[in-house]
Amino acid sequence: MSDFQPVSGFVLPRFAGIPTFMRLPHVPLDDPRLSQVQVGLIGAPWDGGTTNRPGPRHGPRQMRDASTMIRAQHGVTGLRPFEAMNCADLGDVAPNPADLQDSLARMQDFYARVKAAGIIPLTAGGDHLCTLPILRALAKDGPLGMIHFDSHTDLYHSYFNGQMYTHGTPFRRAVEEGLLDPKRVCMIGIRGTAYDSEDRDFADSVGIRVIPIEDFHQRGPAEVMAEARAIAGQGDTYVSYDIDFVDPAFAPGTGTPEVGGPNSFQALECARGLVGVKIVGADLVEVSPPFDPSGATAYLGASLMFEMLCAIVSAHS
Repeated sequence: MSDFQPVSGFVLPRFAGIPTFMRLPHVPLDDPRLSQVQVGLIGAPWDGGTTNRPGPRHGPRQMRDASTMIRAQHGVTGLRPFEAMNCADLGDVAPNPADLQDSLARMQDFYARVKAAGIIPLTAGGDHLCTLPILRALAKDGPLGMIHFDSHTDLYHSYFNGQMYTHGTPFRRAVEEGLLDPKRVCMIGIRGTAYDSEDRDFADSVGIRVIPIEDFHQRGPAEVMAEARAIAGQGDTYVSYDIDFVDPAFAPGTGTPEVGGPNSFQALECARGLVGVKIVGADLVEVSPPFDPSGATAYLGASLMFEMLCAIVSAHS
């Protein structure tokens, strides 16, 4: 049996012990065991890009605690991901809450070390700006495709008279910096009122496929995910899952909720539809515990991370 198995609830009650993601071993970047890790679960406790309601900096800690409820076997497919690949909790990126640019640099450096070790990162955010430094590290060898679940495109040019780095701008920067191949990017679930059409106009101009929530509900998760997989193709692809993709009736713990989204089961269906995509990294962002003290949003986030982990294992094992 691998040393990278999660602790079973049959051995240690889920309310006991030091919480790690999915009860996996904690393997810091300076641990000799790092060379054996294939998938690294990482916390990015930073929300310096938030423009309205802060709180996602507390998301990784609450999701770690919620993830102790994740068990070893997928309930539908029977997949046992922790036996198929060596998975570990690599700990948290240490941000600088007083300096946005320093935090971005710290995150990029952390993920560059993860990539150099040959580890696929699965991240719990943090706000959505956290994805930009991850992409900067992972796309060193060439632009990636991306499947993006969200109620917002995050394609705006800037906020507040020229502020280029917020959680509403990461994918505009990623396209400009050549980190993403826009023709291999699919954004699913976009909805809500808007400041203007600048973000959607930019998407159209570079070839990003935007699937509004109206199309999602009309077509259903299976058909939408088939299109998303076709757009991503066979190349290296990043997955970014903003919890506000889910309707706030099911995921109220987020800073920028938008009504009219999918329910929690549809959210899981979308993540299961990632099987077949060559995922080189993924994240679950914008869980904000102050807006859901019950922890239900964090548990949904942890459950979606498990679904994405299973998709990663299916592609790489």
